[in-house]
Amino acid sequence: MPPEQAPVKPTARQDRRSQRRAEMVQAAMDAVRQHGPGVSVADIAAQAGITKPVLYRHFDDRADLHRAVGREAAGLLMARIAPELEHDREPAEHIRAIVDAFLGGIEDEPELWRFVVHNPGEHTPGAEVVDDVRQTIASLLATLIGERLRALELDSGGAEAWALGLVGMVQSTGDWWLERRTMSRGALTDYLTTLIWGGVSAVLGRTGTGTDAPLTLLRRAQGGSDR
Repeated sequence: MPPEQAPVKPTARQDRRSQRRAEMVQAAMDAVRQHGPGVSVADIAAQAGITKPVLYRHFDDRADLHRAVGREAAGLLMARIAPELEHDREPAEHIRAIVDAFLGGIEDEPELWRFVVHNPGEHTPGAEVVDDVRQTIASLLATLIGERLRALELDSGGAEAWALGLVGMVQSTGDWWLERRTMSRGALTDYLTTLIWGGVSAVLGRTGTGTDAPLTLLRRAQGGSDR
């Protein structure tokens, strides 16, 4: 066997280049926040205090820049959601916390969310970023759902399909809510939790636990719709 080679350490120049690229991604995110999802490359370069040719020394093309911003924005969203997945709560409250964390993330960064998901000029190149986020959240949820089902000696075969369906539903509803704002975040969280838990409790119904949770949450949503 050939001798094992030591990992190659990045040079100071490579480190500096990576740092500059990261700085430009942050500048691009600030430009999106200021100008919206239709931000131009010229706007991003101006925000970074450089010219477009200098910007393109660090990115292959606009799609590469879009993906880099998308990954960073996705990281911000996951930082909101991941801690909620790790808490030990009653199932209905666990669902509520995750839904609220997602809605809170897109509420805090609406322009970034629109840029990553809906920017017409870059939707195709950036689509894999959205898919990665959706799959990451769904995988975490599938693990959580599967563990709950197995603990109750129930079939966990549908855990991944259910998780993907839930993520898609919450994402679509979140998009609608950002544009319409016909109710508060708290009210929407309660409505979504009621719907989701209604399905989950139907699966767990044979255990006789939590069967009244959907009605309880719906009453709370109706009473707090102006929050």
